[in-house]
Amino acid sequence: MSALSWLNTEAFTAFGQQIKWSDMIGNVIGLAALALGWRRSVLTWPAQLLSGVILVGAYASAQLSGGVGKQLLVIGVAVWGWRQWTRGRRQAQDGSVAVRFATWRERAGLAAAAVLGTLAVGGLFTLYPSLSWSPWADAYIFVGTLVAMVAQARGLVEFWFAWLLVDIVGVPLAFRSDLAFSGIVYVIYFALVLWGMRDWWLRSRGSAKPVLEGAAA
Repeated sequence: MSALSWLNTEAFTAFGQQIKWSDMIGNVIGLAALALGWRRSVLTWPAQLLSGVILVGAYASAQLSGGVGKQLLVIGVAVWGWRQWTRGRRQAQDGSVAVRFATWRERAGLAAAAVLGTLAVGGLFTLYPSLSWSPWADAYIFVGTLVAMVAQARGLVEFWFAWLLVDIVGVPLAFRSDLAFSGIVYVIYFALVLWGMRDWWLRSRGSAKPVLEGAAA
């Protein structure tokens, strides 16, 4: 049995839900990545990259093309974000990555990208039903995750708000897709996102010029 085949086998059953190894391991690493992001640690990016690699298999087994695409984007953006935080950043006084609120122009850009991206991807999934059994929810999560990670790479507090919006749809979709562990983890994500949002919010107010070098203000 290959490693990929093993990862997509059942780990255990809980409350009538089958838990797959790929779903469980990938999401545990994803939780660690979110916690590291909360602490503004550069290690959040390699953790997100590894989580994405493992979860590709989980979403492929559930026939959620949007989920697979989302994880491929996670991998790509994680590489970019890792580079942003290690080579082109301005650090806070404690040596961590500085954070800030987005400008209104940046917020408008993120919102427009989310809406147009969801319409485009959802339309594609609707035209080709074999790509996803839940095209609009799948597209929403796909695009929302990309927007959240781009905002995180730029050190924007709004990245936490984007994750909250992704969670609202991600929890029910995960349970309906037989990815119960993903659903449970999304609930935990929700709590971590609230704590992380508060931490970044407070730190952005205490930073004089918390702008990432190489990123537009």
